[in-house]
Amino acid sequence: MCRRVDMAKSFTIKLEKNTQNLQYSEVRNIVQQLEEAVKSIGENLSLIPLSVYRDQEYAEKAAKSLSKDIKDVSFAVSPSQQLEPKQKLTSKGALREERKQIETDLYSINVDVSAENLWLSDETKSYLTDIQERPRILNKHDSKSLSAGSSLTALPQLAQYMEPLYETFFCPLTKSIMDDPVTVESGETYERTAITEWFDKFADPEEIVCPKSGQKLKSRILSTNVALKATIDEWKERNEAARIKVARAALSLASTENMVLEAIDDLRNVCKNKPYNKVQVRSIGMIPLLTNFLDYRSRNVRYVTVELLRQLAEDDEEGKETIAKTVDISTMIKMLSSSHKPIRHASASLLLDLSRSQVFCHKIGTVAGGILMLITVKYRQSLDAFASEKADQILRNLERVANNIKLMAENGYWEPLLTHLVEGSEEMRMEMASYLGEIVLGPDSKTYVAERASPALIQMVHSGNSLSRKAAFKALKQISCYHPNAKILVEAGILQIMVEEMFTQTSHNEPMNSTNEAATILANILESGLEVENFQVNIHGHTMASDYMVYNMVTRIKNSTPDDLNINLIRILLCLIKFPKGSGTVVSVVKETEASYNLIELINTPSEELGVASIKLLITLSAFIGHTLSDRLCKTKGQPESLIQNPTEITRITEKHAVSASFLAKLPHQNLTLNLALINSNTIPTVIRSISQIQMTGTRSSRYASAYFEGLVGILVRLTMTLYDHQILFTARNYNFVSVLTELLTRSFTDEVQKLSAIGLENLSKQSISLSRPPRRKKTKILKLIFFRKCISIKLSKDETFLLCPIHGGVCSSQDTFCLLDAQAVERLLVCLDHENVEVIEAALSALSTLLDDKVNVDKSISLLSEKHAIRHVLNVVKEHKEEALWQKAFWMIERFLMKGGDESASNISSDKLFPATLVSAFHHGDDSTRRMAERILRHLNKMPDLSSTLTFTK
Repeated sequence: MCRRVDMAKSFTIKLEKNTQNLQYSEVRNIVQQLEEAVKSIGENLSLIPLSVYRDQEYAEKAAKSLSKDIKDVSFAVSPSQQLEPKQKLTSKGALREERKQIETDLYSINVDVSAENLWLSDETKSYLTDIQERPRILNKHDSKSLSAGSSLTALPQLAQYMEPLYETFFCPLTKSIMDDPVTVESGETYERTAITEWFDKFADPEEIVCPKSGQKLKSRILSTNVALKATIDEWKERNEAARIKVARAALSLASTENMVLEAIDDLRNVCKNKPYNKVQVRSIGMIPLLTNFLDYRSRNVRYVTVELLRQLAEDDEEGKETIAKTVDISTMIKMLSSSHKPIRHASASLLLDLSRSQVFCHKIGTVAGGILMLITVKYRQSLDAFASEKADQILRNLERVANNIKLMAENGYWEPLLTHLVEGSEEMRMEMASYLGEIVLGPDSKTYVAERASPALIQMVHSGNSLSRKAAFKALKQISCYHPNAKILVEAGILQIMVEEMFTQTSHNEPMNSTNEAATILANILESGLEVENFQVNIHGHTMASDYMVYNMVTRIKNSTPDDLNINLIRILLCLIKFPKGSGTVVSVVKETEASYNLIELINTPSEELGVASIKLLITLSAFIGHTLSDRLCKTKGQPESLIQNPTEITRITEKHAVSASFLAKLPHQNLTLNLALINSNTIPTVIRSISQIQMTGTRSSRYASAYFEGLVGILVRLTMTLYDHQILFTARNYNFVSVLTELLTRSFTDEVQKLSAIGLENLSKQSISLSRPPRRKKTKILKLIFFRKCISIKLSKDETFLLCPIHGGVCSSQDTFCLLDAQAVERLLVCLDHENVEVIEAALSALSTLLDDKVNVDKSISLLSEKHAIRHVLNVVKEHKEEALWQKAFWMIERFLMKGGDESASNISSDKLFPATLVSAFHHGDDSTRRMAERILRHLNKMPDLSSTLTFTK
């Protein structure tokens, strides 16, 4: 069919260009070919399967009607080479027959037409000419497209489908069709407004004459010509219906942009003239056809389509619903961002009309990004004020559907939700509170929402029904999670309400546990760091940190309490224990009750979150009642061995693994009961294997691996505090603690691991002097001593040789006597002095200081340390750090070097030009201990007089 259309166009163009040059026979031949091509188009149109039309009956009828007209077409060529229809309508009967045929095709009418009025009057011809020659839309259509027969008036010919106009329809004064015909005294009929204006021209009523007959009129009475008015109305109705069907046929073809524009323009005029015509347009299924043009390539077509749809929706509820159901809302939304302002404004106006429909309000919620786009347009007032205002009105209309309010809030427009939460009905407030609990608050809206919503939500908790309370609790939990909101909530009076819910509410008919909900909100507020320990929470004057509050919370923590409530109560206690008054109260209540046993029992609860929470509270309490907790832990069945799992059973290190190891590491290291329990339960081998496993795999396997590793190392270090027990000493030797800790000292683990390793080495090194023993001597043997630089070799016989430690004076080893020299730990400890972490440096200095103790051979120690340039590392520590504790340890070592190291050490120390200035600063600004140490060093360096040798004068 497309090829036939192109062929027909080519014949038409050929005739237009060459009519004057072609012979009669050539023209006739071309016309015959044109006729055949046109008939083929009609035949092809009739062959379209019915399934193509689906439920669009109007399209099927239009196609059949058009196909019949095209197949019946016939052309002939006159000798003057002018194309004309073969059958000329030259008689009244033939004209009537043709008119009846057209009426049968388009519509049925029953009206008697008199013979004298059958011919078209001059006014009728003028009217039709005005319709056909009406200015084209936007005046942008070239003559070429019109000549190709693409206009609405050309296909099909509008005049053929118009019922003829009669002279009686026209007002003699205005020459226009009358809307309100009235008859005057002379019997002539005029338009009411026109004849009234004619009468007003005469100053003397007696001189008024009939404009058409010239007869003097004695009366100015106007009688409505009911019959003529009814006839004109019926004529208009039939012809407007015909115009609508013609436009539908043209839109179905839509062969050119011009055809579409003319059809839509004609429909707009028809609907403008008579509102009922909008119903006609809608009833013949025009709206689905129009929606196809919203994606048309021409923006002019898109614009007029939107305007027509807006016209059909205006003041017509059924029209709004039909358009809302049919049109693609996402396409309309996209038009709001069009670069063409008329399209933006037209689409905004149409959406505003549609938003008054309940169908549209429900449908737009399903369009991805629809409400977000409207919100964006609303806030872009500076770019397009008109569209911004329309978008604001659309959003207000959409508030009729609660889900739309939720979508607005999700996209950052909170005002509707908050307004309905505060001012709406109880049902609406409950729904808004429920939404508020579901939506994740953005960073820009968290505080604003809290300020607006908190009073209303708290009121709902206090006096609402069970469903409202549930929704309010949910929303308050969401708001309280953002710590800066804590102050807003407290000022709104939330603490009193939540405490009342926790301790005094006894309702069992609610679908949620209000006690747990209140505890969650209270924990969120306290975790914000807001100081509320002295805040009064009930009418009896109790504060958050009072004995009453703490006792009620502590005694509720037990296995029989729901896990969530246990977790939240522990969270609250963890916050209260940070306050000066609260810590004393919490510790006292826990110590005096069975709470510590309950907390220890909760460690192995099925809920890992609860187990982690209970261990965290125990870790915090260990700083206050560590020995009590250690003893009670050992009295609990399955403890402490269950806290450390075999590495083969761990597939992934969790938070519970980390806090469990940390708990054992932070309990008092001097507690012998716990240390022996760890050994007797065979926990230490598990710790050693776990450390080795992590050394091989690294700490990046889990976010908790580093904390777990620190806890494991801490467990080993705690045993080094009770080496006086032979069982613990045997364990330290058996598992070579010195070697393990030395290896950890400079490995790229955490600072805490290095600090703990240095502390452990310090504790072990303190035992070396007592563990180092000279070799057994036999009387028959002759001792021969040979001195070496680092040790003394003693030959007892030809085959027996023992190396004596120059520092400890006996036979030493890293495994048996924990000798740092034999373990080659000195070099690694000196490397730690260059660390950035002060705690690591301090621990390393303490470990090195054990080699300068009075019980060891200090001269040999200084000699060995000097060879490793130890004094230079210590001086660098003093210069780079200002901490008092660090200075005191470093000054102590420097003083030992000055006292025992001789001139060489004094020379090395005095050669550092910055060190004296540091000493002076410490002498002036340090505490008493630091000042005394600085003073002694200054005397050694001759930087300060020795006051003890001066003379004392008395009276």
